[in-house]
Amino acid sequence: MSLRDNKVVVLRQLGLECDPISLPELMVRLGEDFKERSVRRWLNLLVAEGTVKKIGQKRGTKYIAVGRSNEENSQLSSCFSSPSLKAIKVVKKPLFERQPVPYADDWFDRYQPNSSYYLGKALREQLLISGQRANGHDPAGTYAHQIFNRLIIDLSYNSSRLEGCTYSLLDTERLLLHGDTAEGKLDEEKAMILNHKEAIRYLVDNASKIEVTRNVICTLHYLLSDGLVETTEAGKVRKHGVRIGGSTYIPFEDPKRLEQQLEKIANKAELIRDPYEQSIFLLVHVSYLQAFADVNKRTARLTANISLIKGNLVPLAFSDVRVDDYMSAMIAIYELQDVQPLVDLYVYSYLRTCAAYDSTVKALGFDEVRIRYRQERRAVIRGIIFQGLIGEKMRIFIDTEANRGVPEEARVDFLEDVLEDLEQIDESRLAGLGVTKEELKVWRRLSNQLKED
Repeated sequence: MSLRDNKVVVLRQLGLECDPISLPELMVRLGEDFKERSVRRWLNLLVAEGTVKKIGQKRGTKYIAVGRSNEENSQLSSCFSSPSLKAIKVVKKPLFERQPVPYADDWFDRYQPNSSYYLGKALREQLLISGQRANGHDPAGTYAHQIFNRLIIDLSYNSSRLEGCTYSLLDTERLLLHGDTAEGKLDEEKAMILNHKEAIRYLVDNASKIEVTRNVICTLHYLLSDGLVETTEAGKVRKHGVRIGGSTYIPFEDPKRLEQQLEKIANKAELIRDPYEQSIFLLVHVSYLQAFADVNKRTARLTANISLIKGNLVPLAFSDVRVDDYMSAMIAIYELQDVQPLVDLYVYSYLRTCAAYDSTVKALGFDEVRIRYRQERRAVIRGIIFQGLIGEKMRIFIDTEANRGVPEEARVDFLEDVLEDLEQIDESRLAGLGVTKEELKVWRRLSNQLKED
């Protein structure tokens, strides 16, 4: 564990605090693997660098990350380390002072899975300690299902917000959960948020079998861009050149080369064993390639959640990330191939999300039957709709299928879950069922006729 990694862990922890804390309080938060003498030394180095402020003296001494206290300039970002601030200073120079920069093949090629790392060992360990939410026996996607409503709200809101969407968090919740559209908002913003919901549902519903492939990345792009780009460009590598606003970066223009590089990114990412390293690698390189005509960063943000959702880790919701900070971090990648500012944002946001989501699960509770038998439940629903079953025939079918694959003590709850899903089902809930919109319409028509009779 390097000195730099240890300093970053301490700085990240201080960045989570809204008020100054003492060294003993900091030691409790860091855990028993950290020694007080070493932490004191790292704090002194951070104070000397100007990234941490020391308040008081002797036993009354407390520490806070620069930018966290109200008296600090609100324009400072406490999540950024000194090296990151230096990189951001470079990319904030006027465009005419920065040289045009092409795609750096050699930078990508130098990265070797499980040997190269964007996240140091100490950071990966800290993220895992903070983000682990299920035991090894739980099916992939279990945790994401527990917090699904919170996840679609937070990730849809924050990812859209980073693209300039003006929906508030409350507006986003009303739209996603109740279908209410905020007055005065553009249809494009509504589509952007609803597209996020579909893409997140796709990830969660397919967590047990999804892999990082070019086709999966393209599918996510299709779901995110549907109705926002030309139909021929949704889920397809672009056929023309693009330019990045506010940057001198010049991405590839050859479609064949883009296809090949996207394949290489997916193949290399799939080899990365650590879920957080795979996540940040995809976030960096899907954004950097700019393979699509638009919606590249949104696609990267969803792709970065594949390994986290599969591993029952807290997803990356990009909470508390400022738009200007995010754009600066991305331009540092585009023009300098410097990932550190984005790593700082990633860790800072992720740890804050972990703390927030602990209370979410406690408040929501956990429907074990719903999570554990979700594949069986979907198979039953698919069979009911596909065969056009209603009334008594439907109940017999549910009972028969439940007797085959669900233990007796869980069958009553399983039956209630199936009936609840059938009551709530609409076109937005077809992902992963293998049912077409037309088949659903036919079944709903039959069901409605039965109710009227």
